[in-house]
Amino acid sequence: MTILDEETMPRLMERLQRLRADSRPGWGRMNAHQMVCHLNDAMKLAFGEREFAEASPVRFAGFFRFVAFRLPAPWPKNYPTRPEFDQEKGGTAPKDFGLDTAALGAALERLSHGRRDFRFGRHPVFGELTEWEWKRWAYLHADHHFRQFGV
Repeated sequence: MTILDEETMPRLMERLQRLRADSRPGWGRMNAHQMVCHLNDAMKLAFGEREFAEASPVRFAGFFRFVAFRLPAPWPKNYPTRPEFDQEKGGTAPKDFGLDTAALGAALERLSHGRRDFRFGRHPVFGELTEWEWKRWAYLHADHHFRQFGV
């Protein structure tokens, strides 16, 4: 699945609408509002609006990309969040849950459209991604965190 699949975006948007500021995580230490901001920061990476330090070793990026994007398994729980994506460290601080949630919905919609008004960034773990890979990543990343909060 990617955010381009016909049924995927409506389902993601419905799941986002079910999320509440007081939704409790099934794992991890982020609260729901921090998770929304975390996903917003990640979308800024996709749009090339924010840069993040590359993880090492980048030489394994192709292998990690294959495993993360092609294997039919959910992403692992409690994988360490990079500091730039961590709302308690270098990530964007939560401000208004409604506005931040609306911004995430708008970012997902923006990425899902065929016409681009941005240039893709470089992923710190996966390296250069194709358009399909960015759209697969967006689905998998949102799905991972929506499952974290039971939506």
